[in-house]
Amino acid sequence: MPSYAVLYTGYMENLLISTEHLDKIKKWLGSGSINIFGLPFAGKDTHGRELAQLFDAPLLSSGEVFRNSELTVKDQETLDAGILMPTDLFFKLLTPYFSKEEFAGRPLILSSVGRWIGEEERVMAAAEASGHAIKAVIYLHLKEATVYERQAASKSIGDRGDRPEDAVHILETRIHEFNEKTIPVIDVYRDKGLLIEVDSDASKSEVLKSILARLFMVASTSSE
Repeated sequence: MPSYAVLYTGYMENLLISTEHLDKIKKWLGSGSINIFGLPFAGKDTHGRELAQLFDAPLLSSGEVFRNSELTVKDQETLDAGILMPTDLFFKLLTPYFSKEEFAGRPLILSSVGRWIGEEERVMAAAEASGHAIKAVIYLHLKEATVYERQAASKSIGDRGDRPEDAVHILETRIHEFNEKTIPVIDVYRDKGLLIEVDSDASKSEVLKSILARLFMVASTSSE
């Protein structure tokens, strides 16, 4: 009988993953990082938290950093309107996290870190310089119609708090920003051979299983 590790989170039922497969991914990842992208409500932070728990890795979410930072009135209005933050502000707030002492020697899970074309090169450089080289980039595919369905479901149970940028009339802007500014970033990672594409229009447990299966495939074929 194979040995298994059991993962439990508040978002899903028990998931069984072979410890051999998990160890293979951990060895490949080392102190590197995995960056996750997707439309609003695609599950970036949800699956980011699950991976962070599995790999004993801090989760660095650009959205959380912005929401927990002291912003000017203008920058707060930009955030609330669903528009991407200026690149200079993004790097001022985000890049210091890569070099935090408590992150040293540990892998990092990144959620939408570097969403504007051109930012990806500086993000990769900052990650590399701090010992957290980006090893994979996950793109969670989700139909735009499903974004609105998940927003409605989330609002009914209040599981995301009161975020102005989650309002229905803001989602159109956020989707447009993603398609116009972030898809080109994802294309860069694809060209670099780092991209893992996963259908996020499934149950949370199925999506996580798909992510882990793809990570195991990459770990198994890596020459490092």
